[in-house]
Amino acid sequence: MPDEAQPLTAAQQDKPSPEAAAGPGTPQGRPQSAPEPPDATDAPDQAGGTRPAPKAPLSNVSNTRPAADKPAAGTPAGASPVRPTPTPGPPPRSGSSSRVRARLARLGVQRSSPYNPVLEPLLRIVRGNDPKADAGTLRQIERAYQVAERWHRGQKRKSGDPYITHPLAVTTILAELGMDPATLMAGLLHDTVEDTEYGLDTLRRDFGDQVALLVDGVTKLDRVQFGEAAQAETVRKMVVAMAKDPRVLVIKLADRLHNMRTMRYLKREKQEKKARETLEIYAPLAHRLGMNTIKWELEDLAFAILYPKMYDEIVRLVAERAPKRDEYLAIVTDEVQADLRAARIKATVTGRPKHYYSVYQKMIVRGRDFAEIYDLVGIRVLVDTVRDCYAALGTVHARWNPVPGRFKDYIAMPKFNMYQSLHTTVIGPSGKPVELQIRTFDMHRRAEYGIAAHWKYKQEAVAGASKIRTDVPKNAGKNQDTVNDMAWLRQLLDWQKETEDPGEFLESLRFDLSRNEVFVFTPKGDVIALPAGATPVDFAYAVHTEVGHRTIGARVNGRLVPLESTLDNGDLVEVFTSKAPGAAPSRDWLGFVKSPRARNKIRAWFSKERRDEAIEQGKDAIARAMRKQNLPIQRILTGDSLVTLAHEMRYPDISSLYAAIGEGHVAAQGVVQKLVQALGGEDAATEDIEEDAPIRARSKRRSSADPGVVVKGVDDVWVKLARCCTPVPGDPIIGFVTRGSGISVHRADCVNVDSLSQQPERIIDVEWAPTQSSVFLVAIQVEALDRSRLLSDVTRVLSDQHVNILSAAVQTSRDRVATSRFTFEMGDPKHLGHVLKAVRGVEGVYDVYRVTSARRP
Repeated sequence: MPDEAQPLTAAQQDKPSPEAAAGPGTPQGRPQSAPEPPDATDAPDQAGGTRPAPKAPLSNVSNTRPAADKPAAGTPAGASPVRPTPTPGPPPRSGSSSRVRARLARLGVQRSSPYNPVLEPLLRIVRGNDPKADAGTLRQIERAYQVAERWHRGQKRKSGDPYITHPLAVTTILAELGMDPATLMAGLLHDTVEDTEYGLDTLRRDFGDQVALLVDGVTKLDRVQFGEAAQAETVRKMVVAMAKDPRVLVIKLADRLHNMRTMRYLKREKQEKKARETLEIYAPLAHRLGMNTIKWELEDLAFAILYPKMYDEIVRLVAERAPKRDEYLAIVTDEVQADLRAARIKATVTGRPKHYYSVYQKMIVRGRDFAEIYDLVGIRVLVDTVRDCYAALGTVHARWNPVPGRFKDYIAMPKFNMYQSLHTTVIGPSGKPVELQIRTFDMHRRAEYGIAAHWKYKQEAVAGASKIRTDVPKNAGKNQDTVNDMAWLRQLLDWQKETEDPGEFLESLRFDLSRNEVFVFTPKGDVIALPAGATPVDFAYAVHTEVGHRTIGARVNGRLVPLESTLDNGDLVEVFTSKAPGAAPSRDWLGFVKSPRARNKIRAWFSKERRDEAIEQGKDAIARAMRKQNLPIQRILTGDSLVTLAHEMRYPDISSLYAAIGEGHVAAQGVVQKLVQALGGEDAATEDIEEDAPIRARSKRRSSADPGVVVKGVDDVWVKLARCCTPVPGDPIIGFVTRGSGISVHRADCVNVDSLSQQPERIIDVEWAPTQSSVFLVAIQVEALDRSRLLSDVTRVLSDQHVNILSAAVQTSRDRVATSRFTFEMGDPKHLGHVLKAVRGVEGVYDVYRVTSARRP
């Protein structure tokens, strides 16, 4: 981008620009070293570079610095150029030309390509997609490259590679998706308008309105400012651009994919920001548009950056179980192929790859152990026609018994993103379950490339292709795919118009991208898609906003039901409305509605009609949250900390923050947590409360073991080690004189030291003096992939290390990560390293470390 592209010096600009060929592919595994775009560099390489990278379904284009001898045209990346060895001797006689041609052919000399050698891999893919591509089309693509190369000349990426390598790699990805020539030209030119002096009007004159529209759409999406609100506004721009032409998003997804493949030179913070944005926005968008090949690679790349330790653990577990699983997979595949041959069904049978993030997600959503997920073998059967799909299904069920309730027919009822396939699970050899997906080759391409595949079909139709779509159900309609593609984009466009707050729109989009769906019927027989777990209130708002506002009751399948009832597939839903002037939504509905549309409409109504009430409810919610934590409500609410926090959260005043809490935009508990952190942590807040209490109300202090600390110049004083930071010998420490509780010893970098230092007269010098009777408190945190008997295994290892466990707290998050915190006593702090190493060896544990309240550097 303009602020990160690195122009060459005048002397360097006079040199001819190198032509770095984008190879058609590299071996699967960690993405090869590649030049980074201005906002991304090389592939992530944490943990010493030993982590295997997610397998790339598409070509992982590797653009390396040009060597002195460039490879011959068409040479794949990484291959050595084949050059003829000159043989001395007299020139060939006339009449021996055929022998000379044969000899040159043996030496590997071929007629030179009429196109720029750097484009040969790209053009080879284009010709493979469309063998009838004429020379004029290929020349247009070459001309777009020449324009892009000329305008990007002198710009460098952070790895030192020419910037042109990025748009060339993006265009290669687009070609692999089968995109049309206009999209390929836009891919080559997508950064010229933003990063160079090449204007949009000039581009329109050179390449036409269609390419200009695509480049303009991508340019608007690239103007991203840092910050949540700016990011949300960018997503809104993306939605508007998509509604005009979905190819804009396809280009942006290819751009993001190459950026994610090339991030090594970025700072860690920026890598994580881009990866989180990819996981929350771009990968779900790719899924919504049916581009699963892009989605899977984006997810695995982002997963490796955001959760490197968790990623490493899953990679290790996969590697351990891969040999046995592959052996079983080969047996199942051979049996299925034999049965299909006997039934005279022409089919291709392959194993289904398992992606690391997909394995992780199944552990989250289904709450299953890794072994249960990974040992489940998946088979994919590809056939020519829909008739063969059902015939293959019958053949498989004739050999193995199907598992009841596991059959799904997505051919007759396609998913929202055009996905079509038959799914079934059978009890295979040795009594193990086997998942099968059966689909046609055309369905498979749409499952992999989604809307990009649909665009290819559209191009074929425009070109006059007479291919009959035998894979579309009779009831799908003539333009069903187009309707399915555009309906969701139109829905997004409606949302962005209705929602004023860009952050709220972003949250709604995130929710909608991750949802599953149920289909219900109106009394007139119309089908309405709703999120899984939707209620009659969601249904009412899907029909019309005013219907939702005035809903007072509902009937499902002829029976009256509460408004919070969950709807199932196939339900017939009817809602009752009130015509009374005071009819309005209930704030309680926000607690059970599932659809972003219903939630947005309800919030909008309360924002407009009930702001004062929302402010009062926000105050009450804050007070209740503080009481739960025994915090000083009056002191906090009357101080400046809440005002400061409101400004940090970008609210103009406290009333706006209260209103946001009352309307459900912000969680009261989250606000209280931020207030506690502003006061120096929960321990500091609690200590303030204790010191304000009368000494006579405190319990008598208990005798304890020798803390191993002495106060300089003072004898016979009670010393205790602070539990907030649990110092051990070797840690820099300070003492703090408490009121009636002796000397509290903290680490010098404890988060509470700043607040304690405000009373310097109570700070006292202390030093370590451990004895054999000294006992120290140590707190460790264990992070692991959740599984059964995990806590038992960890505590057993701790017991084997002869530590006295005082407390244990275990919490399993929604993403099925078990976070355990253990506090125990130990006499020799040097033994802690052995304890951590032993715990790290427990299966599923990917991180364990000592916990303190030390300030971050």
